[in-house]
Amino acid sequence: MNSQPTTEALIRIRGLTRAYTMGDTTINALSGVDLDIYPNEYVAIMGPSGSGKTTLMNMIGCLDSPTSGTYALNGTETSGMSDSALARVRNREIGFVFQTFNLLARATALHNVELPLIYTGLPKAERIERSEAALTKVGLGERMEHRPGEMSGGQRQRVAIARALVTEPSILLADEPTGNLDSKTGHEIMMLFDELHSSGQTIVLVTHESDIAEHARREIVLRDGRVASDTAAAEIAAATTTTSNI
Repeated sequence: MNSQPTTEALIRIRGLTRAYTMGDTTINALSGVDLDIYPNEYVAIMGPSGSGKTTLMNMIGCLDSPTSGTYALNGTETSGMSDSALARVRNREIGFVFQTFNLLARATALHNVELPLIYTGLPKAERIERSEAALTKVGLGERMEHRPGEMSGGQRQRVAIARALVTEPSILLADEPTGNLDSKTGHEIMMLFDELHSSGQTIVLVTHESDIAEHARREIVLRDGRVASDTAAAEIAAATTTTSNI
C-alpha cells in the first residue's frame, strides 16, 4: 500500500464508469475506477489497447463525462456539469500536450502560446509577457517569431508544452507526448517534463511505452477498464532490483 500525502487530493475519482452504446452492444470502457492524485505528483497511466486509458484521460481532462461515479478536480465536483461548465474548468485547471502538437501553422510560436490566454480577458501586454516567459521556460526564448514549419518536431512540441503551461494549470496532461518524435528528441522532451515536475508541476502522462513511463514517479496500469496496479517509483525500482538478482 502506497503512503499518501496529507494534503488534499488534486484529483479524486470514485466509482467512475463510462459505457458506450454501439448498436445493440454496450462497451464498458471504465468499470468502477477509484483514484487519487496529489499535487506535484508525476503519474504515468499505462495499459494495452482497449484498457480504458484514453477514456480515463478524457475524463481527467474534462473532455467527457462519466456514465456514473464522481470526479472532483481541485475541490470542484465535475460529474454532471454542462459542456460549457466543463470547458471553463478545463481552461482554468488543465494544460494539454498532445502527440500531434496541434499548432496553428501560420501563427508564430509566440501567438500559438498566447491563444489560450485570449479567452481569459487578460490585457495584451500581460498575455505577451506570460507567453514569452513560457517559451523561455521550455528553451525557445530565441524562436518566438518562428512558425511551426520553421521548427523541428522537438521544437514544435516545446511550443505545445509552453502553450499548455501559459495558463498556469493545476495539471499538465500529456497524451503520448513523444509519439511523433525520434528517440533522441523524445528523451529531450521527457527531460523537460522531469524539470517541470521538479519545479512543482503536477503531471499526468498517458503512454503505452514503458521507457517513457519510467520518468514518472508512479505508474498506474489499467486493464479491462479497471486499475490493475498502482505502483510508486520506489516499489518499481525495488521490484526491478529483486528480479535482476534472481
